[in-house]
Amino acid sequence: MFAIAQSGLIREVVAAMQAFTGLGSFDPVPSVEQSKAVSITVGRKSPEAEFSGALISPGASLPDEVLVDWESLSAAGFAAGVGQTLILPQAERPTLVLVGAGPGSDLDADKLRDAAAAFARATESSGNLELAIPDTGGVTPAVAAQVVVEGVLLARYRFDALKEGPTVTPITSLNLVVEGRRSAATKRGAAKGKTMSEATQMARDLANSPPAYLTASRIAQVAVDIGPGRGLTIEVFDKDQLVEMGCGGLLGVNAGSSEPPRMVKLIYKPAKPRGHLTLVGKGIMYDAGGIAVKPGDAVHATMKNDMSGAAAILAAMSELASLGCRAAVTGYLMCTDNLPSGTAIAMGDVLKVRGGKTVEVANTDAEGRLVMADALVLAAEEGTDAIIDIATLTGAAMRALGTQVAGVIGNNAQMIEQVESAAAATGESVWELPLEHRYRGELNSDVADIKNLGGPNAGAITAALFLEEFVAGLPWAHIDIAGTAQNDRDTSWRPPGCTGFGARLLIELALNFSRPRA
Repeated sequence: MFAIAQSGLIREVVAAMQAFTGLGSFDPVPSVEQSKAVSITVGRKSPEAEFSGALISPGASLPDEVLVDWESLSAAGFAAGVGQTLILPQAERPTLVLVGAGPGSDLDADKLRDAAAAFARATESSGNLELAIPDTGGVTPAVAAQVVVEGVLLARYRFDALKEGPTVTPITSLNLVVEGRRSAATKRGAAKGKTMSEATQMARDLANSPPAYLTASRIAQVAVDIGPGRGLTIEVFDKDQLVEMGCGGLLGVNAGSSEPPRMVKLIYKPAKPRGHLTLVGKGIMYDAGGIAVKPGDAVHATMKNDMSGAAAILAAMSELASLGCRAAVTGYLMCTDNLPSGTAIAMGDVLKVRGGKTVEVANTDAEGRLVMADALVLAAEEGTDAIIDIATLTGAAMRALGTQVAGVIGNNAQMIEQVESAAAATGESVWELPLEHRYRGELNSDVADIKNLGGPNAGAITAALFLEEFVAGLPWAHIDIAGTAQNDRDTSWRPPGCTGFGARLLIELALNFSRPRA
């Protein structure tokens, strides 16, 4: 179904873009190959490691290599708080790094991930590491290994594709030191942690790619290139096909762009699937706001991340087969720019989305819900047990929850619970906001069935109420990642730039998906 039809003008624009960007040599997902080169082993201490880390709780027994006591460590300022590190050079041995894990009674998966990230940051000059994982009590060996690997690999990630060389040393090997009785579970957990990290790194790659390098057609080609080798069937729909299908939301938002839109359908279907989950992702490759141009401030430079929802779905689904997911999963990536031009939609225009519902465009910068409406209708038409959409949708969600917590809203308590459970397991936090139907009247239109923007308040809720109109009553949850998609500072396993938030959450959700009861 993949077809590209470009006018002469568009060919000239694309050719010019390639000339000044070097587009032909750009790899939108460089971390895919880098991840394959990382060796993760489980066993005894290795003399090959350049840095050897030990996770330490306050007052706990110290490794034999540590030749000082706790009083001396405290005097040096090391109290073993979560993420605190102390480097101790060793003669003719790997450099020892003490890594604080906090009190043993408080130790959980999130703290272990943060501690592992601190170890990776403290050793940025080396790619050859080992880390001893103690018996973590309430955290199983498999989960402990998974989150430690995630912490190390994700903390070291940097988007270096457009630089002459790497800005930090990439990880080449990581040896996890555990007692023999925990080896088998540790190996299983480490393998899952590597896979989960690869998904997040891929999502980061895609979202960090500048808009001239990663267009709608280009991300579609990425899916075509990597999907079949990862157990996915890929269908790509071009502009002509979208016209035939009546996808007026995606086509309307695309009207201002010289780049054609793409809808990418990803299909994962294991033998004898246990349930069917559908994922819908906002894929606005660059969002200038359309005719309602965004203010001329730093927000423009981050608007390449407006396709983070689509990136999370593509990255997550690319790992389902390797993890043995038993649910069937369908993904829709709704991809286009949102730009101002002489052909762009205007405020007051009316679009007809898939299924025939008309939408008054009250604001062209409320475009994500327009492109996803088409996909939600398609998902409902196809039939599914549940729908999850994920999008950098509203500033209101970011104002309410900040940059570390995503909003989740839905029409089915069981689906909300499944999202919350996946979020807790991955450290990608969510908080439920109410689907308050008393605000539905704010979306009433005098000229169409509905308008795409409510009043000045409760913007995250009215956006969700708009999306609910298109799911045909099926169990559905909406994840608003407007705040969590971007990180402005270096924190734990989240380096500056696009975070890849949602990739691991969606994997965990799919692996544990169960049909919601009626």
